[in-house]
Amino acid sequence: MPWQFDIPEATVQRLSTYLTILRRLEGQGMPTVASSDIAHLANVNAAQVRKDLSYFGDFGRRGLGYRVPELREHLQRILGLSEGRNVIVIGAGNLGSALVGYPGFEPRGFHVVGIFDSDPAKSGSKLYGHEIFPMDRLAELVPRIGAEIAIIAVPGPAAQSVANDLVAVGIACILNLAPVHVNIPAGVACRRVDMTGQLEVLSFCLSSFSSAPEGEQVQ
Repeated sequence: MPWQFDIPEATVQRLSTYLTILRRLEGQGMPTVASSDIAHLANVNAAQVRKDLSYFGDFGRRGLGYRVPELREHLQRILGLSEGRNVIVIGAGNLGSALVGYPGFEPRGFHVVGIFDSDPAKSGSKLYGHEIFPMDRLAELVPRIGAEIAIIAVPGPAAQSVANDLVAVGIACILNLAPVHVNIPAGVACRRVDMTGQLEVLSFCLSSFSSAPEGEQVQ
């Protein structure tokens, strides 16, 4: 769906990168950081960093830079992660299982609170300590577990039906990992991760590397 917010989408994506950098710097015990240092680590320029942050306020101090813990807290709040977000995974196949077992969600504030699958044979079984629920309990359980974001990890032919069900129970944010586009109504944010498309880009890079004249670099 088209981006529908006043803040540029690219800025929000960079804020996520800045937050990752700040968490790392804080873990290293660095108390302050300059915009030029963030820019170097994020592969952008310092003016871009300052512009991105200026959409949300004035966080730095001239000549002193940014206090790392303070800016990290600001970015977590801006990205809505101060209290964390509850996530459900639709599909308990190979991809869904890998997502549920991924250890990187909790430290970043994303809590898996439910797994749903249409296969009756999987209902009631456990996946990394989480019970797998049947899809016909979606409407009952989504409000109870406080689900806010859903990840679609089902085969392509089932993706649109799953998206329809999620919208019907009030899920307003969807991450679609199925290899198809899904149609969703206005007011619902849907992001698609096209892994095959990304591999095609990398394949192009390989072809470009092999065809570039000696001494030239592919940007």
